[in-house]
Amino acid sequence: MILSELWRHYEADKRIQGFSPNTLKAYALQLRMLVTDLGDIDISKVTLNLLKEYLAKQSDRLKASSLGHRIRFVRSLFRYAYEEAYLPTNPSLKLREPKMDKRIPKFLMEEDVIHLKISCQTRRERALLEFLYSTGCRIGEVEKLNIEDLNWENCSAIVNGKGAKQREVYFTTECKVWLKKYLASREDSRKALFVTDTNPVKRMAIPTLRWVLKRLADRGAVEANVYPHRFRHTYACQLLDNGAPLDFIQGMLGHEKASTTQIYAQLRGERRRELYRRFF
Repeated sequence: MILSELWRHYEADKRIQGFSPNTLKAYALQLRMLVTDLGDIDISKVTLNLLKEYLAKQSDRLKASSLGHRIRFVRSLFRYAYEEAYLPTNPSLKLREPKMDKRIPKFLMEEDVIHLKISCQTRRERALLEFLYSTGCRIGEVEKLNIEDLNWENCSAIVNGKGAKQREVYFTTECKVWLKKYLASREDSRKALFVTDTNPVKRMAIPTLRWVLKRLADRGAVEANVYPHRFRHTYACQLLDNGAPLDFIQGMLGHEKASTTQIYAQLRGERRRELYRRFF
């Protein structure tokens, strides 16, 4: 069995498990880079040393976090090959990820959020901004949202997170007002919560959602780098400031592991330092 054939089996397995199209697209890119380097060889010829040589070449131009992603994919691929009995041993078993310092998540200051709100020129822009800010959703979760997923009475929404896991998130009354204004202005019959201005109307994809936020930041002259996940960090920071316990924040963010949420505990100190730098 050659690498490309193994990929077809692996991709089908992950698709059945509910992996998102974006995750599979990222995995496909990793596979192409592996095949470009090693060739589309028989998987029985893949050894630990061969994988180490491939990853060593990559390490010269990749950050530790990116190299870690590459190693996790290689391990996952060959673990699958071993577990499905396509290989008698797992050549990636002894691969280790590089050590990384846990970086404190970057958040937006309140004045940045105010500037972004002021810079909104359409109901869609304001509705998107309010939803990201008040729910802490991943951008992929927002992309998949449908109007029917919203509960107006409770100001809540059911989102599909990583691994097809659903959770309930909540939005503010202000967000509700702007969502309703935005939906009332639409003339299409699409079920998607956020749609394009193009003809035909389509569900807004992740690149378009990112572009909307970037345009808001440019228009509002916001110095901070504005991207979707930064709203998620800001959301967690707001919960911390208001005294929410970490286990509650873990549930609201949809983190599977408590250790993922634990890094937000460092935000208290970072936020104090940021405020000191701004105002002293």
